[in-house]
Order: sequence, then structure tokens, then C-alpha cells
Amino acid sequence: MSKIGTIVSRARALKSFVTLVRDPSRLDQVFEVAEHGIEPRFLEDLVAHFSRDPRGRRALQDRRRVHLDVARLERAPAGSLGRAYLEHMRKNGLDPSAIPTLPATDATSYVQAHLYETHDIWHTVTGFGADPVGEIGLQAFYLAQFPARLASFLLAAGFLHVGLFHIEWKDALASEVVRGWEIGQRARPFFGVVWDELWDRPLEDVRRDLGVVVAERTAPVEETARAA
Repeated sequence: MSKIGTIVSRARALKSFVTLVRDPSRLDQVFEVAEHGIEPRFLEDLVAHFSRDPRGRRALQDRRRVHLDVARLERAPAGSLGRAYLEHMRKNGLDPSAIPTLPATDATSYVQAHLYETHDIWHTVTGFGADPVGEIGLQAFYLAQFPARLASFLLAAGFLHVGLFHIEWKDALASEVVRGWEIGQRARPFFGVVWDELWDRPLEDVRRDLGVVVAERTAPVEETARAA
């Protein structure tokens, strides 16, 4: 990329970061920061990191994708990972079948695609909500699991948002960030888990096998705000 191209790309990333500070729910701006603010060498660092774990190394070789079939998830038993994931998506007005499938033509693009399509599965397994504070808690989990520079950007945006616009959320934010970090440090690596093979397993069994202990959750920010 030329010097001018680099400047333009970083300017776009900064603009998206500022937008996220104002409105952390803007998922489109997360992708803008990822595309324009994360240098290719950082993605190569992630590939190297994931390659050190046998499951991660196998995932980078096989590049298996997650198949999000709503009919299949509806057939999953009550209390299973598949049913819990579907309930999480519907509770937050999301359609699993509408999640775009990003291209994965090499190891770095597979890392991006895999992390993108498994994001809400990680929400389900870790127990973090999809409210702004829960999203930031999950970013702390990401950062504890691997050198996630995008997560660092989003954590910074989340803290700035709370500091500037919702200081009443500060205790909830701090609690979820600490919880995310601690769960991420203790858990086995999530990257490369073949989630398709686990849909019918009880969610609690999946958590146990991955070393995830879900503590009592902080209230969603809407409740936190009403209580302030």
C-alpha cells in the first residue's frame, strides 16, 4: 500500500473508532476498524499464535466453517449448545442464517472468517450478554485468549463510551471486563473448536470440557442505568 493509501486507511479506521465511541452497537464500524486499522502483520501474528495449539493448527489446515442451519438448531435438545445458541440469537433479534460467510482463501482470511462466524457462539458459551457491557466483557475474553488487537480497540472504545456518555455503567463495565479476562485465562483455547459437532451436547458439558466457569452475570446495562 502506498503512503497516501496508508494515511487514508488509518483515517477511515479512526473515523470508525470515533463512531464506535459514540455508539458501540455499530457492528458495521467494527468491520471498518478491522479492515482499515489492523495491519496484515498483526493477522500473521494471530496465525502464528493459533498454530502453536494442536486444535488451532488443525483448524488453519482444514479451514472448516460453521454451518448455521436454523432447522438443525431447532432440533437440538433443550439445554444443549445448539438450542442455547439459537435462543441467544432470537433474544437479540439475530438470524443465524443471515450471517454472511466471509471468504477464507488463506490462513489469515480464515482467522477473520472463523472469529466472525463464531462470535455469538462464544457469547453463548461464556455467558456474556449482547448488551454493550456484555460485548466489552467478551472482548476481554478474546484478549485473554489470544493477542487480539481488535479487541483492544473495542475495549478502549467501550471505556471511552462509558466515561463520556454513561458513567453510571462504570461498575458493570469493570466487573464484566475482569470476568471476561479471568474466564479467558482459565479456559482452553476456543479457536478451532468444531462447534458443529457439539450442537446436541448439553451446554454445561461443553463449558466444563472447555474449562469455562460462568459466574453470576452483571445486569444488562439497561437495568444498570435504571438502577443508577
